[in-house]
Amino acid sequence: MKYHPLPSALFIKNRKKFMARMKPKSIAVFNSNDIYPISADSTMPFEQHRDIFYLSGADQEETILLLFPDALDLAHREILFVRETNAHIAVWEGEKLSKEKATDISGIATVFWLSDFEKVFFDLMTEAETIYLNTNEHYRQAVVTETREDRFIQKVKEQYPAHQVAKSNPILQDIRGIKEPEEIALMQKACDITELGFRRILKFVKSGIWEYEIEAELLHEFVRNRSKGFAYTPIIASGNNANVLHYIENNQKCNNGELILMDVAAEYANYSSDLTRTIPVNGRFTHRQREVYEAVFRVKREATDMLVPGTLWAEYHKEVGKIMTSELLGLKLLDKADIKNERPDWPAYKKYFMHGTSHHIGLNTHDYGLLKTPMKENMVFTVEPGIYIPEEKMGIRLEDDVVIRGKGKPLNLMGNIPIEADEIETLMNS
Repeated sequence: MKYHPLPSALFIKNRKKFMARMKPKSIAVFNSNDIYPISADSTMPFEQHRDIFYLSGADQEETILLLFPDALDLAHREILFVRETNAHIAVWEGEKLSKEKATDISGIATVFWLSDFEKVFFDLMTEAETIYLNTNEHYRQAVVTETREDRFIQKVKEQYPAHQVAKSNPILQDIRGIKEPEEIALMQKACDITELGFRRILKFVKSGIWEYEIEAELLHEFVRNRSKGFAYTPIIASGNNANVLHYIENNQKCNNGELILMDVAAEYANYSSDLTRTIPVNGRFTHRQREVYEAVFRVKREATDMLVPGTLWAEYHKEVGKIMTSELLGLKLLDKADIKNERPDWPAYKKYFMHGTSHHIGLNTHDYGLLKTPMKENMVFTVEPGIYIPEEKMGIRLEDDVVIRGKGKPLNLMGNIPIEADEIETLMNS
């Protein structure tokens, strides 16, 4: 891993929170992700399943975490299973976790080789009445690939039909949504790396440059600062490309007079940041571009101030819609007739601002977190309003990551990243 070692105290706290919510005489099991094939002998880069990382810090394939708070043997209340290494693996793949290293990272005293899992699991299941299975229930999930977790769930249901089944995901949605101070610090690090990349770009962009050249500059800056790269697939959208919300081709020339919408950010230690900035290719906003930019900026500022404990996510989006409607009227993109004739299920502002304003962020870019209950202190949300005008070949979105605090305004983890139009112009022309 490129990142600095993380304190095991974080993972110890996370496990305690999870186990405190488990039923009596229950076991919870968490599997690492597979290494996914491309073709022939090629594979995709390994990405650890965020749940097992959250609970153990283990960032290695073929790893299993077992939690059994009521195990009769105290040593079996937390167990980490890791792949047994040898000299051959060390030569071909590099160092893998030893039992001692696994304990240092996770704070788990009992570490077995993966080959021992079936025997140990069977023994502990004779003591247990309930098994927690870790299904993916994120509201955006659309997974069709069978995962290691899926295979384990199927096997458990077949081999242990007499056990009760419970779900890990509701617990994780709750506890992962509220960040520990160590997590916020890691997210701040990801945001700081993102800032370095963005400031580099402001000096680099000029008329005639290609979108992929900007992507390359950002990747260079991220990796040289201990990030493994982008937190999500980068969007570098010049001109009318900005009106495609998930434009990822990044293969067009950036022309004089256009804007570039960049939705791109770094990860650090598996924690995401999520930034969007929109800048003029030639370093100067036109009057109309600045007019729309300032409107988006005002919506973002007002939306940010609403992220306080007690806010309901659905109501928050309705209020942001009202603010956006006012700005679109001021820009003469909507008129009173548009508002009068709008559908209840599709407000008039959706013509120019069709996506949501905020989502949880953390170990996933669209992170776990409850959305139907009031917001709580130390939840972290994006704020990302936008206005998209295909007929003017212009799309503007601005986005920061903010922490809800108990008192006062939210903490903007991206508060040092340039956003005001005058500062953008000054830095691009200095």
